[in-house]
Amino acid sequence: MILINAEIIAIGTEILLGDITNTNAKYLSKELAMLGINVYFHTTVGDNRERIFAAFALAFGRCDMVVATGGLGPTADDISKEIAAEYFGLGMELHRESLERIENFFARVGAVMTENNRRQAMMPVGARVLANNNGTAPGCILEKDGKILILLPGPPSELDAMYRESVAGYLAGFSNSVLVSRVLRLSGIGESAMETAVADILADQSNPTIAPYATGRPGETILRITALAACIPEAEGLISPIAEKLYARLGEHIFGEGDKSLAQTVVERLAKAGLTLALAESCTGGGLAAEIVGVSGASAVLVEGIVAYSNAAKIARLNVSAETLDRYGAVSEECAREMAKGLASISNADIAISITGIAGPDGGTSEKPVGLVFIAINYNGETNVKKLQISGNRKRIRDRAIAQALDMLIRI
Repeated sequence: MILINAEIIAIGTEILLGDITNTNAKYLSKELAMLGINVYFHTTVGDNRERIFAAFALAFGRCDMVVATGGLGPTADDISKEIAAEYFGLGMELHRESLERIENFFARVGAVMTENNRRQAMMPVGARVLANNNGTAPGCILEKDGKILILLPGPPSELDAMYRESVAGYLAGFSNSVLVSRVLRLSGIGESAMETAVADILADQSNPTIAPYATGRPGETILRITALAACIPEAEGLISPIAEKLYARLGEHIFGEGDKSLAQTVVERLAKAGLTLALAESCTGGGLAAEIVGVSGASAVLVEGIVAYSNAAKIARLNVSAETLDRYGAVSEECAREMAKGLASISNADIAISITGIAGPDGGTSEKPVGLVFIAINYNGETNVKKLQISGNRKRIRDRAIAQALDMLIRI
């Protein structure tokens, strides 16, 4: 049997209320895709017996397999297993090994095990029980009439480990192919411009497929190349020539692959080149420094960061002249240039970068509207300035300015 499609059901009212983010669906979708198992639907349902039962019925009406997360704990609203048993027409029974593991867990941490924790050891009759080595709630797998239901705990640390330890190997037996992806990360180009630049390649795709899309990271876009093959080396062989075409067309914008961020790339390239960096920020308020410091190894490259928000601070800390501020204003090419030059002088860093702008929502004029930003970089005795006009709210303007600054650093 080869599984054709699957659905992921997240069970938990807290997800519907927005109290937590459903990261499990993302993780499981990627893992299943690597096995060549197609995920066609994501469903989220609250802790309600009738609605969970209906979600199972709908999912199995259109899929071969359902992976459900959450609802395996000790409280009264943890009812996933009971409803799964009801759906498959099975009874519930105590799984002695799971009960012993739960009792040992509480003994190990020195806590009293309340009676309701026994519920976690109750399993549908005939289920394949999945041990939980990172918590108390075991999972299980049910198979009936060509349908498969996999129940996993909700906490990501427990789900991830259980999937790797008990589920991945089980599912591998149901697939005779693998789905492999290679992710190219780009900056300095928008999603629509990126798609236009490779429109002919996209139009000619079959296997591998190419998916362009924006990311949750400001200023970054992605091209995901995905190939279906019998094995990983074969899939990689299909991907390579497509990747070469994309690099030939968009290489100046591709800063990395996989999950690597702009800031990670900046820190790694600076360290590799043996260069140091200093930052002077106004409208971004230390946001660029926070991105850099958020990367392990930043201490090897970052000399200092200064938030010079007021004109007085720009004069006192960065040697910006009062005449420049009076004549051109704090948000100007001239001010950004002097901020970068002054920072280079006092920090002795190899690269000094400055950002000044109007993040709004107030402070803009017809000559200098909200979203006007200047970024200057001093390197090898030369100072170059980039003018930006960024649309959006205060956060988006600041985030985009930071992303542009990182992009400029990568290009240097």
